[in-house]
Amino acid sequence: MSAAAALAAAVPAPEAAARHALPPPVIRRLGRVEYQPTWHAMQRFTAERGAATPDEIWLLEHPPVFTLGANASRAHLLAPGDIPVVQIDRGGQVTYHGPGQLVVYPLIDLKRLGLGIRDFVTALERAVIGLAATFGIAAQSRRSAPGVYVGGDKLASVGVRVRRQGSYHGLALNVALDLEPFSRINPCGYQGLTMTQLSMLGGPRSVWDCADALEPHLRRTLGL
Repeated sequence: MSAAAALAAAVPAPEAAARHALPPPVIRRLGRVEYQPTWHAMQRFTAERGAATPDEIWLLEHPPVFTLGANASRAHLLAPGDIPVVQIDRGGQVTYHGPGQLVVYPLIDLKRLGLGIRDFVTALERAVIGLAATFGIAAQSRRSAPGVYVGGDKLASVGVRVRRQGSYHGLALNVALDLEPFSRINPCGYQGLTMTQLSMLGGPRSVWDCADALEPHLRRTLGL
């Protein structure tokens, strides 16, 4: 190798050097927390963060709640019964959160990581697909309908918001929960869509075991 080639190999590309200099992400395992205070905390974090603020990933469960995207049609909310309904500021239609579902909120400076919104959503989907593969589950994404699927059934939902180049909201991965509330809605706006979960497919039943296993996949696909 010539001296010039050796020097070039020793000097990292600007993008690689900038990424190497990023502060490490903060991983927070929040347990089971109410939906609305957590949503408002994400908004505050995004509004107050600066150029040097480390990214954060929040891993948690919610008590039962239906959430509607900013432009969601209430026609997809069929029979909520005693489960509260909250209209929020993410994209997408209606979904359900409840105990036994791993919810992941990546609070990421997308510009700093060089990610567009589509790239970000794809990274979240790829992390779940990689996790599922470790349990022998063949999962896929769909370009036309964000989320992760096993056959025709939906395993994980994705809905995000970006403000001031920072992301919030994120993904919901079904682990071992009561799927009945999904029958009270058209999940993600699709009539007749069937939901599935890891515990039905030979995967684990523990949300927190899944959180531990998903973290390295998230770091890899997001470039953290």
